[in-house]
Amino acid sequence: MSPLHAFLVSIVLVVLAKTFAWLLQLRTRNAGLVDAIWALTLGGLAVLYALLGSAPAGTRALLALMGGLWGLRLGWHLWRRNWGKPEDWRYARFRADWGKDADWKMFAFFQFQNLFTLMLSASAFIAVAYRPDLPASWAVALALGIWLVSVLGEGLADRQMEAFRANPANKGRVCRDGLWRYSRHPNYFFECLHWLAYWPLAWGAPYAWAGLFAPLVMAWLLLKLSGVPLLEAEMTLRKPGYADYVRRTSALIPWFPKKN
Repeated sequence: MSPLHAFLVSIVLVVLAKTFAWLLQLRTRNAGLVDAIWALTLGGLAVLYALLGSAPAGTRALLALMGGLWGLRLGWHLWRRNWGKPEDWRYARFRADWGKDADWKMFAFFQFQNLFTLMLSASAFIAVAYRPDLPASWAVALALGIWLVSVLGEGLADRQMEAFRANPANKGRVCRDGLWRYSRHPNYFFECLHWLAYWPLAWGAPYAWAGLFAPLVMAWLLLKLSGVPLLEAEMTLRKPGYADYVRRTSALIPWFPKKN
């Protein structure tokens, strides 16, 4: 199947996935479950492009393994975090602001998210799935190294935050444990790093440069649109000391905190 036809199939898949997420939130009144479905869908798109692509079988298998396992881990983490819990405050605020039109506006918002899902998946996966030859050994090693560091790092950051929140003594406090001492959003940092892992596999292939868009798109989304701005505005209001945490701690890239 050609890259264009594979892309058209991916459009159908993401629309169906977000429609399912919308129907689910109609039943549960918890729109935060869409975050888990987003991750699982992106992992599924890596597998889809691997199945439909024309690259050597080993390259496509590696693409499916990397993307699929990443999506499965993150999707399961987000599902556990949201299932049976109160709706994430971001979606709860949208629902309150939209009033009687909330359900249909939520549907439109979910489908709007697909624009970024398609950009991420196409830029990261297509050049790999359709390269005409095998990537160099060094490129495979680099891709696996970046992928391993990013997935393990994001998983560690998630576990550290879960442990912090599980302790009743930490209620209302700012997490500075582990990786959170060196970055206000270490999970976001490793998420951006993950999207860089596919670029070495595309190196030397036609349109390999497009693979650099994926980490840039993700960084822009997290830093400028839906991640850091909304979260930090809310945390500054809710948690005493968060403004000082912002002042002392790197926003994304882990680094030593400022002393003053």
